[in-house]
Amino acid sequence: MASTSDFKNGLVIKFNGELFSIAEFQHVKPGKGPAFVRTKLRNVKTGRIIPNTFTAGVKIDIQRVERRRYQFLYKDGQSYHFMNMEDYEQTFIEEDVISSPQFMKEGQEVEILFHAETETPLMCELPAYVNLKITYTEPGERGNTATNTFKDAKLETGATVKVPLFINTDEVIKVDTRSGEYSERVKS
Repeated sequence: MASTSDFKNGLVIKFNGELFSIAEFQHVKPGKGPAFVRTKLRNVKTGRIIPNTFTAGVKIDIQRVERRRYQFLYKDGQSYHFMNMEDYEQTFIEEDVISSPQFMKEGQEVEILFHAETETPLMCELPAYVNLKITYTEPGERGNTATNTFKDAKLETGATVKVPLFINTDEVIKVDTRSGEYSERVKS
């Protein structure tokens, strides 16, 4: 068991039966009364941030988590199959653990966060940006770049994103996996 003096950003603790990562913390010593630690905790599974105040010196339960690099192989129903990049061991993960499954393509590298004691996958994170090919979009209009209007484009993974009017079919674009938005056209 550790105490609040061991707090640091990114530390994963068990709090109210769930795993939380410390997003930020501040030790406060008021002139009157006991010291305390004001924190913002991020739920590891849902990503939701909650504020919480701990009394200084209270015991906390630190959890060990590991980030491992995996390669996405294929999807089978609701299960996604991944291969460990170090020992080539395969693992299966459900869709609700993956941050943006609609932007994953076969062969893509991801990071999976595992709870070290139980070996259960907590979260699968894609890179911040991925390059994807457009399989279909309405024909682009030449010289129509001044306006800020968008059209739908279907990607090779089956996802649909909004792109500017000048983007055409068979072009490769960079997509932000956190927001699901078009970022830029990739030069070939």
